[in-house]
Amino acid sequence: MAAPAITRKELLDRLRVEFPEASHAVGDYEIEELWRGGCRLRQRYDKRALRPGGTHAGTTMMALGDFATYIAVLSAIGWVPLAVTTNLTINFLKKPPARDLLAQARLLKLGRQLAVGEVAIRADCDDELVAHVTSTYSIPPGSPVK
Repeated sequence: MAAPAITRKELLDRLRVEFPEASHAVGDYEIEELWRGGCRLRQRYDKRALRPGGTHAGTTMMALGDFATYIAVLSAIGWVPLAVTTNLTINFLKKPPARDLLAQARLLKLGRQLAVGEVAIRADCDDELVAHVTSTYSIPPGSPVK
């Protein structure tokens, strides 16, 4: 795997500054691995994110998938905080158990204006997917796609 366009430490530092109000910047998510065009994130289990029936809420998995794609995009183009989601589709495949979720994201296509990615979400210690996300990010004009 190729080295990312931004280091994990620099990315975390910039997220903390740019998004101080967002728990994902330093709290709920952990960037376990980062490479050019991809990443693996862990979302720590939190009973407040459960829905009736003792499973993770769909919105929780959608946010994880979106954030994982954002990190994958930044790993490929460097720090461009104004890259934004233009489309996101999620398929819920299996009821996830009440434990950490792991998201592995990779870019399928990186252009000057758009990046398309996919994210596989699993529960910790389980090989089966609980959700599959595809999304498109818009990259602001003039951004240095590295």
